[in-house]
Amino acid sequence: MLTEEAHHLFVGETGLARTIRRTAQLMRENESEDVRPYGGIPLDIIQKYINYWFSVSLDLFGNEDSSNAANYFAHGLKGRFNEANRKLYPDPVGREGNYGYLGVDEEQRRLHEVEIPMRRAMNAVLRDAYIEDCERAVARWNKILEQEDSRLRVLLPSVRFHRLVGTYSRAHFDPHGNMISKDEFESRRDEFLPTRVDRDYVKSVQFLVTERGKFANWIAPPQHGIHGRPLDFEYVRL
Repeated sequence: MLTEEAHHLFVGETGLARTIRRTAQLMRENESEDVRPYGGIPLDIIQKYINYWFSVSLDLFGNEDSSNAANYFAHGLKGRFNEANRKLYPDPVGREGNYGYLGVDEEQRRLHEVEIPMRRAMNAVLRDAYIEDCERAVARWNKILEQEDSRLRVLLPSVRFHRLVGTYSRAHFDPHGNMISKDEFESRRDEFLPTRVDRDYVKSVQFLVTERGKFANWIAPPQHGIHGRPLDFEYVRL
Protein backbone atom coordinates (compact mmCIF):
# COMPACT_ATOMS: atom_id res chain seq x y z
CA MET A 1 0.00 0.00 0.00
CA LEU A 2 2.79 2.46 0.92
CA THR A 3 4.53 1.68 -2.37
CA GLU A 4 1.32 2.40 -4.26
CA GLU A 5 0.80 5.71 -2.46
CA ALA A 6 4.41 6.71 -3.14
CA HIS A 7 3.71 6.06 -6.83
CA HIS A 8 0.63 8.29 -6.68
CA LEU A 9 2.70 11.12 -5.21
CA PHE A 10 5.39 10.60 -7.86
CA VAL A 11 2.87 10.76 -10.71
CA GLY A 12 1.30 13.97 -9.37
CA GLU A 13 4.66 15.56 -8.62
CA THR A 14 5.99 14.74 -12.10
CA GLY A 15 2.88 16.01 -13.88
CA LEU A 16 2.93 19.32 -12.02
CA ALA A 17 6.68 19.62 -12.60
CA ARG A 18 6.09 19.43 -16.35
CA THR A 19 3.28 21.98 -16.09
CA ILE A 20 5.46 24.40 -14.11
CA ARG A 21 8.33 23.96 -16.56
CA ARG A 22 6.08 24.83 -19.50
CA THR A 23 4.68 27.86 -17.68
CA ALA A 24 8.22 29.09 -16.97
CA GLN A 25 9.21 28.53 -20.60
CA LEU A 26 6.23 30.51 -21.87
CA MET A 27 6.95 33.34 -19.42
CA ARG A 28 10.54 33.53 -20.63
CA GLU A 29 9.72 33.24 -24.34
CA ASN A 30 7.04 35.93 -24.18
CA GLU A 31 8.56 38.09 -21.42
CA SER A 32 5.29 38.03 -19.50
CA GLU A 33 3.98 36.41 -16.34
CA ASP A 34 0.54 36.15 -17.94
CA VAL A 35 0.74 33.04 -20.12
CA ARG A 36 -2.99 32.79 -20.82
CA PRO A 37 -2.69 34.23 -24.36
CA TYR A 38 -0.23 31.44 -25.16
CA GLY A 39 -2.28 28.54 -23.79
CA GLY A 40 -0.28 28.13 -20.58
CA ILE A 41 -1.44 27.90 -16.96
CA PRO A 42 -0.28 30.97 -14.98
CA LEU A 43 1.82 30.36 -11.91
CA ASP A 44 -0.66 32.18 -9.67
CA ILE A 45 -3.37 29.67 -10.62
CA ILE A 46 -0.96 26.78 -10.03
CA GLN A 47 -0.25 28.24 -6.58
CA LYS A 48 -3.97 28.33 -5.78
CA TYR A 49 -4.28 24.65 -6.68
CA ILE A 50 -1.30 23.82 -4.46
CA ASN A 51 -2.96 25.75 -1.63
CA TYR A 52 -6.21 23.85 -2.09
CA TRP A 53 -4.98 20.30 -2.53
CA PHE A 54 -2.36 20.50 0.20
CA SER A 55 -4.84 21.82 2.76
CA VAL A 56 -7.60 19.32 2.00
CA SER A 57 -5.06 16.48 1.98
CA LEU A 58 -3.94 17.42 5.51
CA ASP A 59 -7.54 17.12 6.70
CA LEU A 60 -7.50 13.44 5.72
CA PHE A 61 -5.06 12.70 8.54
CA GLY A 62 -7.62 13.68 11.17
CA ASN A 63 -7.28 15.56 14.45
CA GLU A 64 -3.88 16.29 15.96
CA ASP A 65 -5.08 14.96 19.33
CA SER A 66 -6.89 11.66 18.76
CA SER A 67 -7.80 8.90 21.21
CA ASN A 68 -8.84 6.77 18.23
CA ALA A 69 -5.36 7.10 16.74
CA ALA A 70 -3.88 6.08 20.10
CA ASN A 71 -6.10 2.99 20.26
CA TYR A 72 -5.41 1.99 16.66
CA PHE A 73 -1.68 2.33 17.23
CA ALA A 74 -1.83 0.30 20.44
CA HIS A 75 -3.60 -2.53 18.59
CA GLY A 76 -1.22 -2.48 15.65
CA LEU A 77 -3.77 -1.02 13.22
CA LYS A 78 -1.95 2.29 12.74
CA GLY A 79 1.74 3.01 12.34
CA ARG A 80 4.18 5.79 11.69
CA PHE A 81 6.01 6.22 8.39
CA ASN A 82 9.12 4.00 8.41
CA GLU A 83 7.89 2.50 11.69
CA ALA A 84 10.66 -0.12 11.88
CA ASN A 85 13.42 2.53 12.02
CA ARG A 86 14.50 2.41 15.65
CA LYS A 87 16.84 5.39 15.20
CA LEU A 88 13.85 7.44 14.14
CA TYR A 89 11.48 5.87 16.67
CA PRO A 90 13.47 4.49 19.63
CA ASP A 91 10.21 3.84 21.51
CA PRO A 92 8.38 1.20 19.42
CA VAL A 93 5.24 1.28 21.57
CA GLY A 94 4.91 5.06 21.68
CA ARG A 95 4.52 5.34 25.44
CA GLU A 96 7.37 7.78 26.01
CA GLY A 97 7.55 11.46 25.30
CA ASN A 98 5.08 14.06 24.14
CA TYR A 99 4.24 15.77 20.87
CA GLY A 100 4.18 19.55 20.77
CA TYR A 101 2.30 21.83 18.40
CA LEU A 102 0.62 25.23 18.29
CA GLY A 103 -3.03 25.07 19.22
CA VAL A 104 -5.76 27.68 18.79
CA ASP A 105 -7.11 29.72 21.70
CA GLU A 106 -10.51 30.71 20.32
CA GLU A 107 -11.38 33.15 23.10
CA GLN A 108 -8.18 35.19 22.86
CA ARG A 109 -7.74 34.55 19.13
CA ARG A 110 -4.14 33.50 19.42
CA LEU A 111 -1.92 30.46 19.11
CA HIS A 112 -0.50 28.72 22.16
CA GLU A 113 1.81 25.79 22.78
CA VAL A 114 0.18 22.39 23.37
CA GLU A 115 1.74 19.08 24.39
CA ILE A 116 -0.02 15.73 24.22
CA PRO A 117 1.10 12.13 24.83
CA MET A 118 2.86 10.70 21.79
CA ARG A 119 0.29 7.96 21.25
CA ARG A 120 -2.51 10.49 20.95
CA ALA A 121 -0.48 12.38 18.31
CA MET A 122 -0.06 9.56 15.78
CA ASN A 123 -2.20 11.37 13.21
CA ALA A 124 0.05 14.42 13.47
CA VAL A 125 3.25 12.35 13.36
CA LEU A 126 2.14 10.65 10.16
CA ARG A 127 1.01 13.99 8.75
CA ASP A 128 4.46 15.46 9.45
CA ALA A 129 6.05 12.77 7.28
CA TYR A 130 3.64 13.64 4.48
CA ILE A 131 4.48 17.34 4.81
CA GLU A 132 8.19 16.53 4.46
CA ASP A 133 7.43 14.72 1.19
CA CYS A 134 5.47 17.73 -0.05
CA GLU A 135 8.29 20.08 0.92
CA ARG A 136 10.70 18.02 -1.18
CA ALA A 137 8.31 18.20 -4.14
CA VAL A 138 7.99 21.99 -3.87
CA ALA A 139 11.78 22.31 -3.68
CA ARG A 140 12.07 20.33 -6.93
CA TRP A 141 9.44 22.53 -8.63
CA ASN A 142 11.30 25.66 -7.56
CA LYS A 143 14.52 24.17 -8.92
CA ILE A 144 12.77 23.93 -12.30
CA LEU A 145 11.76 27.60 -12.11
CA GLU A 146 15.37 28.46 -11.33
CA GLN A 147 16.59 26.39 -14.29
CA GLU A 148 14.17 28.24 -16.56
CA ASP A 149 15.48 31.63 -15.32
CA SER A 150 12.26 32.59 -13.54
CA ARG A 151 12.42 34.81 -10.48
CA LEU A 152 9.07 33.43 -9.27
CA ARG A 153 8.64 30.53 -6.86
CA VAL A 154 5.79 28.36 -5.59
CA LEU A 155 5.19 27.94 -1.87
CA LEU A 156 3.75 25.24 0.35
CA PRO A 157 1.05 26.89 2.47
CA SER A 158 1.05 26.75 6.23
CA VAL A 159 -0.37 23.68 7.94
CA ARG A 160 -2.90 26.09 9.46
CA PHE A 161 -4.34 27.35 6.17
CA HIS A 162 -7.86 26.39 4.99
CA ARG A 163 -8.37 23.58 7.48
CA LEU A 164 -11.74 21.97 8.10
CA VAL A 165 -10.51 19.25 10.49
CA GLY A 166 -8.42 19.58 13.65
CA THR A 167 -7.41 22.45 15.88
CA TYR A 168 -6.87 24.92 13.02
CA SER A 169 -10.45 24.52 11.81
CA ARG A 170 -11.44 26.71 14.77
CA ALA A 171 -10.02 29.86 13.17
CA HIS A 172 -9.04 31.31 9.80
CA PHE A 173 -5.50 31.74 8.51
CA ASP A 174 -3.82 33.05 5.38
CA PRO A 175 -1.41 30.78 3.43
CA HIS A 176 1.50 32.04 5.55
CA GLY A 177 -0.22 30.87 8.74
CA ASN A 178 -1.25 34.30 10.04
CA MET A 179 -4.57 34.31 11.88
CA ILE A 180 -7.15 36.50 10.15
CA SER A 181 -10.86 37.12 10.61
CA LYS A 182 -13.50 35.09 8.84
CA ASP A 183 -14.57 38.21 6.94
CA GLU A 184 -11.02 38.83 5.73
CA PHE A 185 -10.62 35.20 4.67
CA GLU A 186 -13.85 35.30 2.68
CA SER A 187 -12.95 38.61 1.06
CA ARG A 188 -9.56 37.15 -0.01
CA ARG A 189 -10.74 33.62 -0.84
CA ASP A 190 -10.31 34.19 -4.59
CA GLU A 191 -6.72 35.25 -3.90
CA PHE A 192 -5.99 32.03 -2.00
CA LEU A 193 -8.00 29.28 -3.72
CA PRO A 194 -9.03 28.37 -7.29
CA THR A 195 -12.12 30.20 -8.50
CA ARG A 196 -14.69 28.92 -10.97
CA VAL A 197 -13.06 31.15 -13.59
CA ASP A 198 -9.67 29.56 -12.82
CA ARG A 199 -11.12 26.06 -13.09
CA ASP A 200 -12.90 26.84 -16.33
CA TYR A 201 -9.71 28.29 -17.83
CA VAL A 202 -7.60 25.26 -16.85
CA LYS A 203 -10.23 22.95 -18.31
CA SER A 204 -10.31 24.96 -21.54
CA VAL A 205 -6.58 24.51 -22.27
CA GLN A 206 -6.42 20.83 -21.34
CA PHE A 207 -7.71 19.52 -24.65
CA LEU A 208 -6.84 16.10 -26.05
CA VAL A 209 -3.64 15.69 -28.12
CA THR A 210 -3.18 12.24 -29.65
CA GLU A 211 -0.55 12.78 -32.35
CA ARG A 212 2.65 10.87 -31.60
CA GLY A 213 5.41 13.07 -30.24
CA LYS A 214 3.09 16.06 -29.78
CA PHE A 215 2.00 17.59 -26.47
CA ALA A 216 -0.54 20.20 -25.41
CA ASN A 217 0.93 23.67 -24.99
CA TRP A 218 0.26 23.88 -21.23
CA ILE A 219 2.59 20.99 -20.32
CA ALA A 220 6.24 20.35 -21.18
CA PRO A 221 7.24 17.03 -22.76
CA PRO A 222 8.73 14.46 -20.37
CA GLN A 223 12.51 14.54 -20.23
CA HIS A 224 12.70 10.99 -21.59
CA GLY A 225 10.38 8.26 -22.78
CA ILE A 226 9.40 5.11 -20.91
CA HIS A 227 12.36 2.71 -20.64
CA GLY A 228 14.49 5.19 -22.57
CA ARG A 229 12.41 5.04 -25.73
CA PRO A 230 11.97 8.18 -27.90
CA LEU A 231 9.06 10.49 -27.12
CA ASP A 232 7.40 9.69 -30.46
CA PHE A 233 7.54 5.92 -29.86
CA GLU A 234 4.27 4.14 -30.64
CA TYR A 235 3.44 3.07 -27.09
CA VAL A 236 -0.20 2.31 -27.84
CA ARG A 237 -1.76 0.91 -31.00
CA LEU A 238 -5.47 1.58 -31.41
